[in-house]
Order: sequence, then C-alpha cells, then structure tokens
Amino acid sequence: MSGTEGRGLVLDEKLLFEQSQPGRVGYSLTGLDVPEAQPDSRLVRKEITDFPELSEIDVVRHYTRLSTWNYGVDSGFYPLGSCTMKYNPKVNEVAARLPGFADIHPQTPEALNQGALELMYNLQQDLAEISGFPAVTLQPAAGAQGEFVGILMIRAWHEANGRKPTKVIIPDTAHGTNPASAALCGYDVVTVASDGLLSKDAVAAVMDNDVAALMVTNPNTLGLFESDIREICDLVHERGGLVYADGANLNALMGISRPGDLGIDVMHFNLHKTFSTPHGGGGPGSGPVGVAEKLIPFMPKPIVIKDEEGYKLDYERPESIGRVKSFYGHFSIMVRAYTYILAMGGEGLRRATEMAVLNANYVRARLEGEYDLPYKQRSLHEVVFSEAALANDCHTLDVAKRLIDYGYHPPTIYFPLVVRGALMIEPTESESMQILDEFCDALLAIAEEAKTAPEKLRMAPVRAKVRRLDEATAARKPKLRWEREDA
Repeated sequence: MSGTEGRGLVLDEKLLFEQSQPGRVGYSLTGLDVPEAQPDSRLVRKEITDFPELSEIDVVRHYTRLSTWNYGVDSGFYPLGSCTMKYNPKVNEVAARLPGFADIHPQTPEALNQGALELMYNLQQDLAEISGFPAVTLQPAAGAQGEFVGILMIRAWHEANGRKPTKVIIPDTAHGTNPASAALCGYDVVTVASDGLLSKDAVAAVMDNDVAALMVTNPNTLGLFESDIREICDLVHERGGLVYADGANLNALMGISRPGDLGIDVMHFNLHKTFSTPHGGGGPGSGPVGVAEKLIPFMPKPIVIKDEEGYKLDYERPESIGRVKSFYGHFSIMVRAYTYILAMGGEGLRRATEMAVLNANYVRARLEGEYDLPYKQRSLHEVVFSEAALANDCHTLDVAKRLIDYGYHPPTIYFPLVVRGALMIEPTESESMQILDEFCDALLAIAEEAKTAPEKLRMAPVRAKVRRLDEATAARKPKLRWEREDA
C-alpha cells in the first residue's frame, strides 16, 4: 500500500469514567486563607453522580493518547474539495502569538490599540486590492456569516431605493449555505439549472423585477470558471438586481482575476481557505466581505478607518445594517492572514493560485479514465469525479472508506449534488508531486480492487481505529453521554 500507512502501535483507550478509582484526585489545594464565602444556593450545582475520579497523570495520558488519533493538515494530505485545506505556515502562528497581539484586550482604548487597528486597516486594503472591491469589512466571524451580511446589505440597498423584491436566484452548483443565507434574510430561493456552467439565457429566463440578487460561486463547486459571468452580471444589473459572489473558491483566482472587476457587487472571503489560517473543528473562522461602491454605506459598523490622528473605529454610519459580531471579528485569524499576505507578496499569491490549478489538473489527468469525469470542461482548483465507472456495484462511500486504509483522509463525497456519487478533490498548492502521485496511486489501486476484490471496499476501513459505522443508527439514535451499563 502507498501513502502514509504505518504499522505503529495504536493503544485501546478506556473512557475516563472507566479509568476512575474512588478517592483518586488530580489536584492539591492549600488551606483557605480568606474568609469563606457562601454563594447563593441557586448558583451551586448539585453533586455530579459518577463523575470520574482521576490523577493528573491519568488525565494527561488520556488526552495525549487521544490527540495521536487526530488527522490534520500537519499530519497528512487533506484533499477535501471546496474546503481548500492548505497548509498553515508556522510563521503565521508565531505572529499571532506575539504578546502585543495575543494579549490585547478587546476593550483596549483606541489610542492604546493603534498597532492592532493598523493591521486591520492594512488587511482591509490588501483584501480590497486582491479582490477588486473599493471597501472591505473584517467583522463577520465566518464565511457563512459573511454571506448573511452580504445579503443583508443587498436588502438594505433595495429598501433605500424604495424596493422590496422577494427572490434570490441560486444555481444548482452553489454551496449549501447560499440558499440558507438567502432564506434567513427573508428571500425565496429560485434554483437555476446550470449544466455545469451558468448561462446568461438560464438567468434571463427567471430574472425579473422581483429578484433581489443572484448568488453565484465562481469558480463553481465543479471547479469550473463561469465564463459568462460578466454578461450575467450586466443582465442582473439591467433588471434591478445585484450579484453576490461566494468567495470560497478564491484560491483559483487570487492574483489572476479580481471578482470586483467582473461586475460582482459583494463577496465574502474565507480567510481559512484562501489565506492559510486554521480550518476545521467549528472555528475560529473569519469571513470578511468586500463591496462595490454602492453598498459601502450599508456595511456593518464599526469599520476601521484612518485619519490625520491615526486609526480608529467609525460608528457614524446611519445607513449601516448594524453590528454583526461582538467586538470586531476574530482578530488572531486576521493576524495570520495578514502575515501570509506579507510573506507571499503579490507574485507569491499568484504563484499559489497557479500551483493549486496545476495540482488539481494533474490529479485529473492521472485519474481520468479509471474514474468517471461527468463534466469535461477545463478544471481549475478542484476536480469532481463520479462513481459511474466503479465496478461491481461499488460506490463513492466505499472508495472513501478504503482510502483510510491507505493512510489518507477521504476527499469530499456526495457533493455537489449535481453529480451522482461525487468524489470531489482539491489538492491545493501545498502538496508536492510526490504526495499527489502516492495519493493517485492509492485511488487507482482502489479502482482496481473494485474490479477484482470488491469486498475489500465494502468492508473498509479495516485498519482504522474504528470500523465502518451504521450511519443511519448513529444519526437517529446517538449516544451523547456515558451511562453505566447496569443503570
């Protein structure tokens, strides 16, 4: 087998409840040297029954052993499509941990906070230059909130112009959060079939005066560039609407094409996808939003500005949609993204895009033929295969589970929904040709196993810590807390 597969010792690990011994403790406190306080009884929780009793070394060893089971971008190739799991350079972490950044309090007065405000201001300017928008807000906490903020600004713009349209157009290749964001803002979603790429005619067929916006991902979730985007934007504008771009796939455009120059009105960035900040585990995220000139008055307040006295937060914005995040976004993620931009420079960012596209197309060239490629247009940063070519009734899920035995985290599967049994691979610019060859060798070996030994796929994974789960039961009858078997 290829890949990072090893034969090291993987210890069984009992639950902390199972390791508990009566009377064992993991702390040592000195005697009370202040008057004893009696808190309100309503604030005192009742005794927790069966709470584990452990020593310090019990706890440390337990969580250390569990940590060795984690799979992350620092331990192996992470080929998730549409999620851009690129490597997080350690210089970013060093910068984010500098005392002046890591120890700053969010309520520090502006006069004592000039360094942080300057960084935020400069990051706004850099993101604006990269994307082609005149203004950027860093406030949204994640990409999905960035979408929500973008649609709120579109709604505010329409209302300021005396309009109350009710619909948002979304192609079938959009990210799943797009329709959710539109619905949260009170809009009805109109889905447009794209046949891989969105056509001007398809948009024209549903575009009327009751449409507030078109939400489009470019490149889309098939990894294809929407070549008609300029004409589509013109059409939407002519009929009174605005265009929102999901910036999740900016890693295919950065340094080469600027969405703001294509007629886009508003777009969110994913700092954790395009600018190498940590990704996964529910956060921390960061979803800055860039806007066209017409939407600047409606941006969330405050925004970071610079005047003759220095840097400050501007709250005097009467048409603003208001604050969307407590304090001002996730500052440590901003530090990481700014460090990445400074380290890379303009040429480096462009080179990253070129390598991301090259790597995806290399994977495509190696796998095409053994894996079905439903859309033949030229790919950019990611490539989407289907399960159609798999032999002996093997499916995408079987391939994903078998990849674990070869030492790889599976790619995104069963998304986008327009591809039956989708297998979506985005290698990013981080990976070498050696890694990509080993990964492709594993997928080709699995395709061969589907022909000659399909039970290997259906039984997989066999080498993982946990075997294949009954996903339906896990979803419908989850066990969310430990209970004694004799309870």
